[in-house]
Amino acid sequence: MGEIEVAADKYWGAQTERSLLHFNIGFDVMPREMIRAFGILKKGCALVNHDLGKLPEDKLKLIVQACDEVIEGKLDAHFPLRIWQTGSGTQTNMNANEVISNRAIEIAGGVMGSKKPIHPNDDVNMSQSSNDTFPTAMHIAAAEQMNKLIPEVQKVRDAIATKAEEFKDVVKIGRTHLQDATPLTVGQEMSGWASLLERDIDRMKETLPGLYDLAIGGTAVGTGLNAHPEFGERAAKKISELTGLPFKSHPNKFAALSAHDEIVFCSGALKTLAASLMKIANDIRWLASGPRCGLGELIIPENEPGSSIMPGKVNPTQSEAMTMVAVQAMGNDAAIGFAGSQGNFELNVFKPVMIHNLLHSIRLIHDACHGFV
Repeated sequence: MGEIEVAADKYWGAQTERSLLHFNIGFDVMPREMIRAFGILKKGCALVNHDLGKLPEDKLKLIVQACDEVIEGKLDAHFPLRIWQTGSGTQTNMNANEVISNRAIEIAGGVMGSKKPIHPNDDVNMSQSSNDTFPTAMHIAAAEQMNKLIPEVQKVRDAIATKAEEFKDVVKIGRTHLQDATPLTVGQEMSGWASLLERDIDRMKETLPGLYDLAIGGTAVGTGLNAHPEFGERAAKKISELTGLPFKSHPNKFAALSAHDEIVFCSGALKTLAASLMKIANDIRWLASGPRCGLGELIIPENEPGSSIMPGKVNPTQSEAMTMVAVQAMGNDAAIGFAGSQGNFELNVFKPVMIHNLLHSIRLIHDACHGFV
């Protein structure tokens, strides 16, 4: 393909540089969570390759040190690639290989770009293919972030449950079809909101076992070609040790590479959560409407001025932000569902957009819940 220049202060190599040239699309770069996941993955694979007698001790130490820097976020500036690239995520896998290789070479006192003593393909990518590394990183990132999201949703549920208990004896009018109905207590109404979130939490937990199944060891098409027969099982176990999460080898690598139903399922749980949060946020802002000519049943915090023209006006800003987040999560789910249906034969080539949207939904809902309590 000919020579291509790479800036001397960059850890990436020719393949990443070509990707920047050919896929200069939009502003969406690979999420930080995925970069961390690749650092964990490459470290785990190097340790297993060493255990199997395929990677010498000196090379292992260099790769592990570079991987640790990737995991810690010290090399984030050297992962510039967009989401909109080859659907297998090959460019990002090679970006990781090149950065880890060149950083390891630098640590060893070598010349970056020389591929000596650490080769990006032969050493960093040993026993791997983009087709099994990218979906493995997808699951690592998704599982880690879902485990952070669930406690945040639990806090919202607990806060609502506390308010339900506080207002359990306050009687109000119920409403159906937006019209007056029979009475109930404020506590009863709020208990419904808490129950919605409790069941959403259960659904999110149900997504985790599937996310803990890893594709690593399948290599190109699921057969494990060029990898040791024990590599997949050992790599999953090593990744579990590195993360503290119960990752294991996917029982069918052909399914793991050609479809991403676990990601679709996870997004579906987030969409259901988004529907619940939309309902709760809408109820709160309607019940807080007024203060003189609305329902005025709830008093919400005065977080900031609500108007540039009407002094003293306070708007339900946290509820409004939550409803927008819910809409975005629902839109992300639509894209994930369609992308998940597009696996052709042995490979789904919509991987980057799927994990981008999933992590986007998780991050938005996490942050919105944190600000909502």
